[in-house]
Amino acid sequence: MGLTVGEVARTSGQTVRTLHHYDRIGLLVPAERTASGYRSYGEADLERLRQILTYRELGFGLDEIAALLDDPEIDTRAHLARQHRLVTERIDRLRAVAHALEILMEADTVGLNLTPEERLELFGDFDVDAHAAEAERRWGHTDAWTQSQRRVNRYTKQDWDRLNAEAAPIHRDLAQAMADGVPADSPTAMDLAERHRAHITRWFYDCTPQVHRGLGQLYVDDARFTATVDAHREGLSGYLRDAFAANADRLEG
Repeated sequence: MGLTVGEVARTSGQTVRTLHHYDRIGLLVPAERTASGYRSYGEADLERLRQILTYRELGFGLDEIAALLDDPEIDTRAHLARQHRLVTERIDRLRAVAHALEILMEADTVGLNLTPEERLELFGDFDVDAHAAEAERRWGHTDAWTQSQRRVNRYTKQDWDRLNAEAAPIHRDLAQAMADGVPADSPTAMDLAERHRAHITRWFYDCTPQVHRGLGQLYVDDARFTATVDAHREGLSGYLRDAFAANADRLEG
């Protein structure tokens, strides 16, 4: 006998409303119904739910998950391999964050004040300053780096809090646009890229369209940057590269 929707909800930690929603959109449709018309979940349904929850934990949208699970070219083993790889990458990222937190806790314990550069290197979404040599080599000048250094050296803890609070929705909206299948060269994606460029100009240096284009390429070319950007969503670095380039073309044109 299968499980009722209530039993599946209790077992999986999901709400009945969520399971009903998955059924309505065709993401998880129970294979059977009882004589009274109630949902009845079998082993295959529970396995599909496990895969859905794993992909959700990894940040995939429901449409993406449906496309993955319904792809006839991908079997259960392939899903497991993909999920294992993604989970491992997330574990590595979280270990790095945990290490950073340990450094900050230790610094706070002994009364040592870390510099803004150290805080930016540990936590900043925009860690261009942490790789100054790479930025200088790629962009061929040091004006932006000098300007950024001059600014961040004056920042207080409250300034960093405001900076990160402003950056978070920008990255979230860019990641969501990618998840929703919005083309990187669409007006919507380019407008989001412009928000990103304006944020850098506001907090770090005058980020021209040309520099912003180079930053997007750096996100893909340098594994350190790729890991930081893709922590928001796998593949986001490539999406940003294309959106930044499209926006630069629009502004320069």
